[in-house]
Amino acid sequence: MDKTLLKGLTVLEAVTDVEHPSRTIEELAARVGLTRSNTHRTLQTLMHAGYIERDEGAGYRGGIRLFELAARQLGNLDLRRIAGPAMRKLAADTGETVHLSVLDGIEVVYIDKIDSPQPIRAYSMIGGRAPAYAVATGKALLAHQPEGYLEAYAESLSRHTGATITTLPLLKEDLRRAVRAGYALNRGEWRDGVGGVAVAIFNALDDVVGAIGISGPLDRLSLGRAKELAADVKACAAGISAALGHKAP
Repeated sequence: MDKTLLKGLTVLEAVTDVEHPSRTIEELAARVGLTRSNTHRTLQTLMHAGYIERDEGAGYRGGIRLFELAARQLGNLDLRRIAGPAMRKLAADTGETVHLSVLDGIEVVYIDKIDSPQPIRAYSMIGGRAPAYAVATGKALLAHQPEGYLEAYAESLSRHTGATITTLPLLKEDLRRAVRAGYALNRGEWRDGVGGVAVAIFNALDDVVGAIGISGPLDRLSLGRAKELAADVKACAAGISAALGHKAP
């Protein structure tokens, strides 16, 4: 192994550790176990390459080059690939259809799914769309959109079943309940007799990037059972978010 490179990476990690900041040369040297002169030489090299920079005081912080690399890596993360193992476990644990969705306006797009082994199950297809305000994964995504997002789609809240929420005040209250509970519910709002429970997925920048959920017939996925299984869905979403670099509060 290249020991010089390893030293540089160790110093870089110490500089960018937000939980245990070691900003000055003396602090960094003590933290990483190097001499002051060795630490100073490493810092100068990292500064020259743009990975760190001096702050307004006497310390150091991550530089723009480091941010560029991190941003590119975040963009390359494949949500579908990363979510795969957690989706399979959720499907095995619950026995219901599992959906991985992303938001597109006021609709969700199913980017992956695992069908339930049950003879009666929720119908959907990868690449298919559904109204976000009427399905659980969509609600989980809408619940974390910025203020004013829904207003642009106020005229798009069409009724699909007798249970569909079609007014902004009622929808916003439903989304607030989802935030408080940590999961969103659908009780036959898109398809009669089909319900679901879903949780949002976050990346390292705390942005919502998707939602994971289960769906099934309401006579099997009763309200009580949906709330029980919400713990499994939350654990699944948390695992995927962690794999994307998200740190839960």
